[in-house]
Amino acid sequence: MPSPKRFLFTVLPTNDLGLLTRSLPIAKELANKGHTVLFSHPAKVPGVVIAEAGFTNVPPIHPLYEFAFSGLSFRKLVRKAGTQEFKENYKSLAAFLFELVRSIPVKYAAANAETWNMDHAFAMTGLLNANFVKAQCRAYLEVIEQSRPDVIVDFWNPFAAIAGRIAGIPLITVNQGDALPGGSGFVWWKQRPAGIPTITPAINKVLHSYGIAPLKRTEELNVGNLTLVTGMPETDPLAGDHNFHYVGSILWQNPDVEIPQWFKELPTDKPLIWIYGGNPSYGGKSKIFDSASMLIACYKALANQPFHVVLSLGHQHLSGPLADLPENFQCVPFVPGLAMAARCDLMIHHGGYGSCQTGLVSGTPSLILPTFSERESNARRIKQLEAGEYILPQQNGVKAKYFDPEEILQKTKILLSNSRYKENAAKYGAKLATYGGIEKAIHLIETFIS
Repeated sequence: MPSPKRFLFTVLPTNDLGLLTRSLPIAKELANKGHTVLFSHPAKVPGVVIAEAGFTNVPPIHPLYEFAFSGLSFRKLVRKAGTQEFKENYKSLAAFLFELVRSIPVKYAAANAETWNMDHAFAMTGLLNANFVKAQCRAYLEVIEQSRPDVIVDFWNPFAAIAGRIAGIPLITVNQGDALPGGSGFVWWKQRPAGIPTITPAINKVLHSYGIAPLKRTEELNVGNLTLVTGMPETDPLAGDHNFHYVGSILWQNPDVEIPQWFKELPTDKPLIWIYGGNPSYGGKSKIFDSASMLIACYKALANQPFHVVLSLGHQHLSGPLADLPENFQCVPFVPGLAMAARCDLMIHHGGYGSCQTGLVSGTPSLILPTFSERESNARRIKQLEAGEYILPQQNGVKAKYFDPEEILQKTKILLSNSRYKENAAKYGAKLATYGGIEKAIHLIETFIS
């Protein structure tokens, strides 16, 4: 057994739970084996779940994160600048504003619902700007200095991956196939056009400033000294030679949280449907990643139908029309995901990778309403396995998506009435299990650090 190590877990800094819930089972098991595990995440909702799981979060400190995740506005800034915490983090208001101005991204790829790969997605979210990338890397370098890890375990966070390379810390990565060299990207069913924006030049500019060799393609950031691949070849095909390790499904359900009473009292006289949409609104002008449109369509499709519908929020909040629930809907802030998936007859979700894997592991069919290309990729893989169906949105520019309620209702009835979907979900869930899951991941990690 290896001597205890200090691990820093880093996750793509978005205000949702998909990648975080992939990281928590590994973190929990390493902690159970006597290792020290810290997280670094700047967003509010992940911070809640990290704390609930019993881990310390050392968030990266940067003005852009204050505005993105902490509800800071310029109106509140002057008042906050007088607090001790602000002075400890930024020294002064002038220093805060200097860092903010030199970090603001000004170049963005045009928002496009057809997002070809992770490189393209990052180009739409500011990473075309080397100054922005370098600023985030500096924030994570400060986290590394503060937390002093022996190993970084990263889940699709380019800034942390670069910072780890700069600091010379061994890097373990855990990602799905689409995020890796040899993966097919997010839109593998079409011929990729020329001229897709890439952040590689901006990344290489930052790497060069630290004396680090350039990348050939952005996906190389997700290759660690040890690289674990979630899923299996049927869900996450990889071309070419590689030294990556498939580990099957890595899914989270907090073992320390009791099953709530409402769960035990769910009705049994009608089909139970579980809806999960991730984040209804990430903010910003583009609505590409938002799930509000799928929730509204589900309300219209399933209202007053002979189903009991549980809508879980993942600690997000509903507002406006989303707060007006149909009578046969039950809204809860959070559910024990694996238990809920096993209990329900059908999952309806946004196509997040973890949700797709949860359906397979629990043997529960899925109706997937993918909100952008990465989720459509996941949905198409589930359809290929005949473990679910998907419905594509009708796109109205980049600001709105529309899902057809009639099609949702029709496919809901098909999935509930045809047993082959449930049989195939269970079949491929069993195959996922043969890749070892959390036990294999921990074995590979502890072998690596020995």
